[in-house]
Amino acid sequence: MKAKVIVRLKDGVLDPQGQTIQRSLNKMGHEVTELRQGKYFEIEFNGMKDESAVRQRVEEIAADVLCNPIIETFEIEDIS
Repeated sequence: MKAKVIVRLKDGVLDPQGQTIQRSLNKMGHEVTELRQGKYFEIEFNGMKDESAVRQRVEEIAADVLCNPIIETFEIEDIS
């Protein structure tokens, strides 16, 4: 099974990389009013077929490794 996880900065946390990208896009003529960057992960498990077990494992991985819970949140987008 494969899980897709998106990690984002929490609202109110400064996003200097997103601001830099936004400024660059605006200089190129694209009228971007807000841009925030994040991280995208695809995690594949061999032999695991139980969706709830995969979800639990992905939640543990995301909370422990993929995101900093002080400044970031994560969302499991899809398990298939």
